Amino acid sequence: MKPKFGVVIFPGSNCDHDAYYALKKIMNADATFLWHKDRDLQDSNVIILPGGFAYGDYLRCGAIARFSPIMNSVIEFANKGGIVLGICNGFQVLLEAGLLPGVMIKNKSLQFVCKNVYLTVKNKNTIFTGGINTGKPLKIPVAHGEGNYFADDNTLKSLQDNNQIVFQYSSKDGLYAEEFNPNGSTLNIAGIMNKKGNVMGMMPHPERVCDPVLGKTDGQMIFSSILSSVN
Repeated sequence: MKPKFGVVIFPGSNCDHDAYYALKKIMNADATFLWHKDRDLQDSNVIILPGGFAYGDYLRCGAIARFSPIMNSVIEFANKGGIVLGICNGFQVLLEAGLLPGVMIKNKSLQFVCKNVYLTVKNKNTIFTGGINTGKPLKIPVAHGEGNYFADDNTLKSLQDNNQIVFQYSSKDGLYAEEFNPNGSTLNIAGIMNKKGNVMGMMPHPERVCDPVLGKTDGQMIFSSILSSVN
């Protein structure tokens, strides 16, 4: 039996259909949409919080979406060990919901950034990266105005000590430097997970690089990893 992915739709989500298409049409996974006002996760095995501008990003990115009725179910699901992936705005929602530590602030440039970046897999032994067998960084696009991850020193130490940093921005050769960091994120962090390893947030958009028609398929490896972990 194939695992079922539930893609949450908030008012302002704009990557929900991209995620659904990547999962249903490209990865051949079972997928359904979940409306933010509902509480039923429809027996989903994996929850996707997609990118976009939930509630117009008023107050702070993800701050209002965090209080949508479905998030109570998502939080309960995650606390019981359910797999949750937050992409871009979804990452911001996970931070606001307290499912991941830290905060997002405006990009260092104070400008919206939309371009391809390279990601080095910092932790290969996770639900989200176990199937990544490439020996080079992934090439995945970012598109955000507030992707500058920030946390206090104790939180950063905890992330490092517990191998919770999953992805870091790098050069195509895997070198870490400020010039390869698109938003000023602390420690070049592009994606982190919780201590249990079942919840991950990442700013880049893997769903946008799944279809071979586009000439880039690195995003498939992240979804394949999840599929393998659930099966």
